[in-house]
Amino acid sequence: MFASSTKDVPEVRSVPRHIAIIMDGNGRWAKKRFLPRVAGHKRGLDTVREIVGACKELGVECLTLFAFSTENWRRPQDEVSFLMDLFIRALEHEVSKLHSNNIRLRVLGSRERFSADLQERIRRAEDKTASNDGLALNIAADYGGRWDILNAVNGLIAEGVTEIDEEALSQRLSMPWAPEPDLFIRTGGEQRISNFLLWQLAYSELYFTETLWPDFDRAALETAIDSYQCRERRFGRTSEQLPEHLRRDGR
Repeated sequence: MFASSTKDVPEVRSVPRHIAIIMDGNGRWAKKRFLPRVAGHKRGLDTVREIVGACKELGVECLTLFAFSTENWRRPQDEVSFLMDLFIRALEHEVSKLHSNNIRLRVLGSRERFSADLQERIRRAEDKTASNDGLALNIAADYGGRWDILNAVNGLIAEGVTEIDEEALSQRLSMPWAPEPDLFIRTGGEQRISNFLLWQLAYSELYFTETLWPDFDRAALETAIDSYQCRERRFGRTSEQLPEHLRRDGR
């Protein structure tokens, strides 16, 4: 269990322990090339491979990728079907590679609307990598931040808890094992968090880039980390209260 940034001041490291990413821009990447939107999603999977490998090499402990939101079910049915098939193919072809690289995979979100086949593949993938202690890779699929909070609250009510505090709620959220994200990245030019990790992003550093997800490579990730390293993470304190090596601009 990790401490809450609103209750305790977390350790600040030069490399973020936990990076959370909204992978936006696949459709627009394809449209710019006069390709169907699904071609962008397919190319985006190549970027996932590159960023996972880069995070592992850079010493990031936890990487959470927003793959499919609860609102994405509103998209055209053919695109949703393609994304579900792509998820299945990714689990079929990538899990062994993750396992051989000591990466642990977890899938966050509700699985009720997934096919029985996909649910079983997710279960097997999580079981296969469960003993790995390297990079923790979390894929948020049919996930929403409000769903996460409501699910936690309803779980506590079902257990008979009558007084809910922050610690109890945090333990029922989707990632009680993970530190809160230090760095949030959104590609594709939009500047919103779109119902992603609403509770967990309370004190994350936010980084937005115009780069479309299929073009977001290791160099782009390192640029985002460079931006993070220039931030002064005060967690409610003044600049003067920080150790000198954590001060940035003297505010």
